[in-house]
Order: sequence, then C-alpha cells, then structure tokens
Amino acid sequence: MMKYIGTYITLFPILLRKHLARQFGKGVTKKAIRGAKPIYKQMLQKCDDIGFDNPMSSNIYMCFVFLAIWEASEGAIDLEGYRAVIKNFMTSFPVSKFLANGDINDPNTLALAKEKFHKMQEWADAHPEYKDKTWDFNFDETKHKDGSYYHFTRCPIEAFARKNGFLEILPVCCEMDYYLTEAKHGVLHRDYTLATGGKICDYWIVPDKITNPR
Repeated sequence: MMKYIGTYITLFPILLRKHLARQFGKGVTKKAIRGAKPIYKQMLQKCDDIGFDNPMSSNIYMCFVFLAIWEASEGAIDLEGYRAVIKNFMTSFPVSKFLANGDINDPNTLALAKEKFHKMQEWADAHPEYKDKTWDFNFDETKHKDGSYYHFTRCPIEAFARKNGFLEILPVCCEMDYYLTEAKHGVLHRDYTLATGGKICDYWIVPDKITNPR
C-alpha cells in the first residue's frame, strides 16, 4: 500500500477541469472529478509500496490522478478524447512552465539529467526491500552517440494497471513522457512500452536542436 498524500489529487483536477470541460462538457467533468478522490485512495491502498521517499514515487501519485478521473467517469471519457485532454494539460501554462526544468541542449543540463536518473537507480540499490517493486534503470551509454538512453523491464504502474483493469487507458498516460521531455527541449524516441505488450519501456532522449541524432 502506498502512503496517501493529497497534493496531486487536489491540485491536478483544478488544472484539468477546463480541459475536461472543453472536451467532455461540464456534467461529465463534474462527475469525474467529484468521484476521483475516493477511487484514488483505493488505488493507493491496492498499489505495492515502493517507498514514500522513492524519487520515482511521484510518477505513481501523478499518473493515478488521470486513471482515477477516467474510472470515475464510468465510460463517459473515451480514450481519444482523454488523449487530447492530457496533451492540452501537459503543454499548457502553468504546467509546461513547471515541467521545464532546464534545457537539455545545454551539455551541463543534459549531464545533470543523466546524473539524476542514476541517482534514482542508486536509491533502489540502497533499498533492497523495494528494489523488486520499483522501476529498474538499465543504462547503455554505447547504444547512441547523442542524448541519453535507458530502459525499464519493470514498472509498478504497469503492474498495477494490468492487475486492476486499467491497462486500456494506461498507454494514453504513458504518452506524458513525450510531453515531459519536450518541456525540457528534448525529443523522446521510443519503440516499446510494457503497457502495450513490449518487454521493455525504452527511453532515448535527445536534445531537440539535434536534427539527425545518432
């Protein structure tokens, strides 16, 4: 069970409301947002604990908001419409401004981003009680000359979605990785996700000023 915190389920619906209403109308929006919080709490109770201070835990707290809203709509929110909502949300101000933590076209910023990913894996290595439940970072600096590359073979959100009936909607949420990368002036190149049946989730992140990445 993941520890409940109310930050994401309180803040995100406020920012999502206008995008949901524009796509699905005020009635559906009101119902989905009103019903999301108890579902969100239930999801955290069912989710394997990966450690409250895990630097990757925010991924669960954030993604579960979108899954809970979708579930609370009781079918009134379709996948393609929700895809548009998530894109508009992630690329709009102030969300995009908040996510824009530096420009990875700057070599120093790219190096810091790589260091951050390695620290996340170091946290998992230092907490063996959670290591088999959290994401596993697999780095390969020889695979590409430009940018950075890593992949996961394990994702607790995918494991939860597969077990609890959210696998249909999860790929739409996985697309947030593209917008997170774009906010940092990068491009995400991806061939596989666990959510769509792949054996890995791969991340090749390249600064967006590189036109022909290698």
